[in-house]
Amino acid sequence: MVELQKKYNLKVNNFGLINFVGFISLYYRECSRFFVVWAQTLLSPLVSSLLFLSVLSLALGNQRGDVLGQPFIVFLAPGLIVQSMILQSFSHSTSSLMISKMQGNIVDILYAPLSAIEVSFSIILAAVTRSVIIGAVSALVFFFIVDLKITNLVYIFYSAFFGSFFIGSLGFITGLWATKFDHTATITNFIMQPLAFLSGVFYTVDKLPSFFQSISYYNPFFHIINIFRYGFLGVSDGDMFFGMIYLPSLSIIGWFIAFTLYKNGYKIKT
Repeated sequence: MVELQKKYNLKVNNFGLINFVGFISLYYRECSRFFVVWAQTLLSPLVSSLLFLSVLSLALGNQRGDVLGQPFIVFLAPGLIVQSMILQSFSHSTSSLMISKMQGNIVDILYAPLSAIEVSFSIILAAVTRSVIIGAVSALVFFFIVDLKITNLVYIFYSAFFGSFFIGSLGFITGLWATKFDHTATITNFIMQPLAFLSGVFYTVDKLPSFFQSISYYNPFFHIINIFRYGFLGVSDGDMFFGMIYLPSLSIIGWFIAFTLYKNGYKIKT
């Protein structure tokens, strides 16, 4: 703790309103946790995205026409990248709390001079960090495979940050609620993955019946993917203005719920 305080030149009271040293320490620990097993946490999502890209390229060949004025494979690539990012953000927050609860070392955080704000932000921002690293590495690799071009970095980072933050908050909530890995698998398999796959990764929503189009426009995954894809292709599949407001709003709501549950000791202080 003292070494971190010297390193970051932080002169704070550990028991003050914001414990910056404790916040950075926990964030550093969370990042170290996924860097130690980088092949599983960083490389594996890239391999999965490449497999999707390869299989669909081989299956469709040149038979699929342009989508949003772009070749299908170019349209598909940004969606695969950001889908992998947000699912890994959820996985990080969930596994962090689940493993801590199952191993019993959750008490290390509970007894530390860390507020619910500091704990929730540390874990969620570590999930965002993992997500952004995966996105950067995936995009770099995809540039050598697909004719991708960056149109606007602001939209890419906007979607990556708020999308990962919101989904990381959902992972935090799930990690508090779940008491065994079967519970987390249920949320992942029956909620997260369906929302991700039915969000316009492989198609434009205008191909859906009007009822399902309406549902898709309220699917946060759709807006995350749409804004992220716009940053690469410069074309949109939905209402950009609504998405730019919708994602930060969901992020604030998701974090506040996660913060409140942790502050009240939901399923961790009983």
